[in-house]
Amino acid sequence: MTDSRLDRERERLIQRLKDRGYITSSRVEAAFRVVPREEFVLPSAVDEAYRDTPLPIGHGQTISAPHMCAIMCEGLDLAPGMKVLEVGAGSGYHAALCGELVKGIEPSESGTVYTVEIVEALIDFAKGNLERTGYSDIVKLIQGDGGIGLPEYAPFDRILVAAAAPDIPPPLVEQLKPGGIMLIPVGSRGFYQELLLVKKEQDGRISSRRWGGVAFVPLTGEYGH
Repeated sequence: MTDSRLDRERERLIQRLKDRGYITSSRVEAAFRVVPREEFVLPSAVDEAYRDTPLPIGHGQTISAPHMCAIMCEGLDLAPGMKVLEVGAGSGYHAALCGELVKGIEPSESGTVYTVEIVEALIDFAKGNLERTGYSDIVKLIQGDGGIGLPEYAPFDRILVAAAAPDIPPPLVEQLKPGGIMLIPVGSRGFYQELLLVKKEQDGRISSRRWGGVAFVPLTGEYGH
């Protein structure tokens, strides 16, 4: 597929996501326009990069459907300068979108996205994608068990979990900054879970509300399935 055709496919996808209410802010729209999803899929799937569907990236993992990335980016309300933890780097696409949203006008005003991937075989793939697209400075890729978080970099303004957990991992709650937001799918290993929006109040109280049914690959590791 030529670059011009990919550009047209991207624009059509963005318009559909706006029409369906998944993209509601100009900043998220701009991030979807700037971050090239075709650089984060397998070479055999480039022609499908702008279909609104998950795509396999190998090792039993997928890149999330664009509408799900939009839902999570909008729900997290990301802003320049924020420190973000992502659990489940996958191919690096969602981390790149978040990186675009926490980027400042000047480098000193930019935040950082720490993305953790437990599947070691995906690390080189995600690393290459982030380096090739210019996000390796703002997105820090770490191999490990994301369910236990990254206490050495905590607290985080925002946490997003891109795999379904049986319950909310306590370390992630602990590492969320007061006033922070976490989005996490919770449920079984099957094809239906509930997306939860978790907020930590300034006094440390935790509240959560359901954001609808989703289908994610299962979280593995200490707090996974």
